[in-house]
Amino acid sequence: MSNAKEVRADRFYTRDHEWAKSADAEVLVGISAFAVDQLGDITLVDFTVHPGDIVGEHQIFGTIESVKTLSDMFCPIAGRVTRVNSELVQHPELVNADCWEQSWMIAIEPATAPVAGSDLLDPVAYARHLEESDHG
Repeated sequence: MSNAKEVRADRFYTRDHEWAKSADAEVLVGISAFAVDQLGDITLVDFTVHPGDIVGEHQIFGTIESVKTLSDMFCPIAGRVTRVNSELVQHPELVNADCWEQSWMIAIEPATAPVAGSDLLDPVAYARHLEESDHG
């Protein structure tokens, strides 16, 4: 399991602890190590979107369940879903093992440049957000 305070420099983040990473024409979306740490052992990943669906920024794209709680997952950007990581439906524990690479959730073809006009936090701002969450 990752360090809960780990922030990867190659992606942007939401205040709800999803990450967005540009990969060619797509943006991969996943959840951060902090989210995984808060959830605990993940027991279920369920997607409410499918390839071809148009999604809006902040739209729920699925749920993730752990022994502690059930949480919605939110799109960090608007666009068209190109892929869903269906392996996580069969093996939700993979998110605990590697939330950064292997356990991306969905891929989106962005409607606009990923950062333009969005609420995404850069890695420095997200690290600050985690620190503020600790002391809030």
